[in-house]
Amino acid sequence: MLIVTPKTCAGYTMKRPFSVSPDSPGFGFSFGGFRLEADGTLYRGDAIVHLPPKELAALRLLLTHAGQVVTPQQLTQELWGEVHVTPDSIPKCLSSLRARLEPEQCIQTVYKRGYRFSSEVHRYGEIEAEALPRLAIMPFATGYTVPDYLGMAVAEETLAQLAGARNPVASLLARDSVFTMARRGLTAQELGKALKADFVLTGTLRALSSHFRLRVEMIRVADGTELWVEDMLVALTQLAGIESELVRRLTGRLTSSELSVPAPVPEADNSPQRTEAYEILLRARYEWQTLQRHQMQDGLQHLSQAADLDPSLVAARIEIANACVTQALFGYMTPALAAERVHQVAKSISGNLHRQAEAMLPTLGWVKFHIDRDLPAACEAFSLSDHLTHDPWITRSRVQFALSRHRFNEALDLLREALHLDPYSPWLHARLAWSLHLAGQATESVEQIRHTLSLFPDDDSVMIYGAILLTYNGDVTAGMELAHHLVQHSPYLDLGPAIHAYTLACAGRKDEARTILERLQWLSRERYVLRSFTPATHVALGDMDAALAELRAVNELRCPWFFQMLADPRLKPLHGLPEYAKLQATLVDMETTVALEPEMADPDDLRQLAGNFHR
Repeated sequence: MLIVTPKTCAGYTMKRPFSVSPDSPGFGFSFGGFRLEADGTLYRGDAIVHLPPKELAALRLLLTHAGQVVTPQQLTQELWGEVHVTPDSIPKCLSSLRARLEPEQCIQTVYKRGYRFSSEVHRYGEIEAEALPRLAIMPFATGYTVPDYLGMAVAEETLAQLAGARNPVASLLARDSVFTMARRGLTAQELGKALKADFVLTGTLRALSSHFRLRVEMIRVADGTELWVEDMLVALTQLAGIESELVRRLTGRLTSSELSVPAPVPEADNSPQRTEAYEILLRARYEWQTLQRHQMQDGLQHLSQAADLDPSLVAARIEIANACVTQALFGYMTPALAAERVHQVAKSISGNLHRQAEAMLPTLGWVKFHIDRDLPAACEAFSLSDHLTHDPWITRSRVQFALSRHRFNEALDLLREALHLDPYSPWLHARLAWSLHLAGQATESVEQIRHTLSLFPDDDSVMIYGAILLTYNGDVTAGMELAHHLVQHSPYLDLGPAIHAYTLACAGRKDEARTILERLQWLSRERYVLRSFTPATHVALGDMDAALAELRAVNELRCPWFFQMLADPRLKPLHGLPEYAKLQATLVDMETTVALEPEMADPDDLRQLAGNFHR
């Protein structure tokens, strides 16, 4: 049955999201040369195409979520419910459905994730369901004596609680895009128009003598009208409850139906110790996400403190895992130590990790692959978390996993899908350019990085990839300028000097490049130095033996960039050398362990991998 319950909010007509069962009347779909009527009859032109019930149910589900990935678990639940079926039931059903839809090629297999209906779909019928209003939540401004991070933290927690609600009241715009646009100083209406939002929530957090005061305003983007204002007071010792109160009021404003929203600190256990742990978590999250060495390390210490104060605060443990992996990627922590901390966190979470902290599964899968070199376990972790929607840290892990396995089309699909939801995320744009580079699409890579630099000229990740890609593709002057600016902007980032040395080597300033490499070599005797990006500099200097020696060291240290470096076009002069072939065999051997498992087998995997190595 199609369920539509109209609600109004200051002139905006809203309707609850529709729900569909396979045999429900009410509306139909048209796609390509086909038409699926509300009663389940499928037409090709004027001819009826007979569909078995399971295939009809699968088609309806795919059409309802056209353009999105539908996992095998979702299909199994929709078609068979709790009945146990064999692993090949879904592939057989989809194969038969595809045969009935020929010649249309509309059902795309997304490797290891599920299926996507890729053709354009139009829905029609007696009753149309309008989309939920698109809501952007800006980071809240902070008054005197209130730390800046609290305004961002309260906005983030509000987003998280609204996103976790069982009955959504709004379509929430991605945090990265909203916060990035807000940092540019846009007004609420300007930001809303840029992101095509219907409403924008903005506000200010102030500290009084004994209370926090949060004042929020809902702005209608179409005309800039302030629709309503909410004022909230909470005791200074009970900041942890302010997001739940805000969500409750937002829900009441947007719809009269009640939501079940999890509070970050249970009311019955709102002890001073737990309140302190929660406030430390908010500060630590801000610190480690700055991506600056010392602040990230401080943030990690504070996260550990929050987890020790409140062992039930699972969010702190997930943040620890994400922070450790990010520090390993930036070279602020050895891969071995990052893996050890992530495994400790996973063991410290009581019960089934899939149930208690599923958002940590992609991070754990990342560690299993890059550092433990256990590909079957990594595949299992990513498979269990396939249903999780876009989140910066979840998508990062998925993309890194795909790139490191040289599944470039899969990585590109992930990034483009995420950018559709999060169009102003600097790292998504930068990583798309890098993925195109690894895939051998040089022209597209340069176009993407130039576009990204025009949007986010001062972002560290954008400068990292920009310096590499522009230099490699002939614009050495621009690459050197970016690398120099990166070194000045983030002096504690080892990637900066390594990339600067590469640009200098490509510019013919080889003595200067060697001086930087020697400095990094001496520094590595005192502490861990990320060396993944130096082999390309040695290649540019013409020293193949040194490049291979660096790659060997990177492999031995289990550096998370190692497998991507094997696909880096900058290292093509090493292809064909026996020692380089041995390094390539590391990944081939890992893939073989997966190909030998029937449920993970794909006959094209190893051939595709070999083709990538010999492009």
